[in-house]
Amino acid sequence: MLYVIGDLHLSRSTEKPMDIFGKRWQEHDGKIKENWEKTIKNNDTVVIPGDISWAMTLEEAKADFDYIEALPGKKIILKGNHDYYWQTKKKLDAFLCENGYKSMHFLHNDSTETDDFIICGSRGWYSEEKEIILRGADNKKIIAREVMRLNMSINDAKKLKEAAAQTGKEKEILAFLHFPAVFKDYVCDEIVEALKAGGVRRCFYGHIHGNYEAPSKITYSGIDFFLVSSDYLLFEPMLILPEKKM
Repeated sequence: MLYVIGDLHLSRSTEKPMDIFGKRWQEHDGKIKENWEKTIKNNDTVVIPGDISWAMTLEEAKADFDYIEALPGKKIILKGNHDYYWQTKKKLDAFLCENGYKSMHFLHNDSTETDDFIICGSRGWYSEEKEIILRGADNKKIIAREVMRLNMSINDAKKLKEAAAQTGKEKEILAFLHFPAVFKDYVCDEIVEALKAGGVRRCFYGHIHGNYEAPSKITYSGIDFFLVSSDYLLFEPMLILPEKKM
């Protein structure tokens, strides 16, 4: 089975209490562990689309990845805007190998597959006005880079889909982003077009916290977008089922 939960925001070796963002976050890593262990089996897969750890380096992040490794199931990890420890794919894979982590896979400019799905995605971009003011962000350059990364992942996913089809298995391509491509009145047209061109029908994103009245699903341009931030999901991994065939 495939599950998703974003924004674990672990800080087991740093001082970053998340309850400053609301009571729901009190002892949230304990809630994640409890819900994960009662839901996820060893042969399940969980996608974590970004903001995994507050650590600044891979060495500092080890305690958080020890925590994730100890949880059941396979984990597919994408980059979020607070994953400052993130390195090249080669260095990330070396980190997994050096620490004997067997259950994790970093998704970075590529794709991977489960029994029923092809998994692709990237960090994406969400051009909140406050981000532009605080960081002086050049949106056009950032979006172009993120679209490039997303397209690399989608193109790799298409190859896996074709290979699966040759064995008689039809697998849906699912996209995972950290930032929302569509939310309220915001739309990142470039990201949406990349998803649409890639044949993606379902996309899952995190990043949004505290907005507990937000819709769980937004349909835009023929794509269903699902909010999967951990606090929005009450720290329970969300099951993703294959689409019902008409």
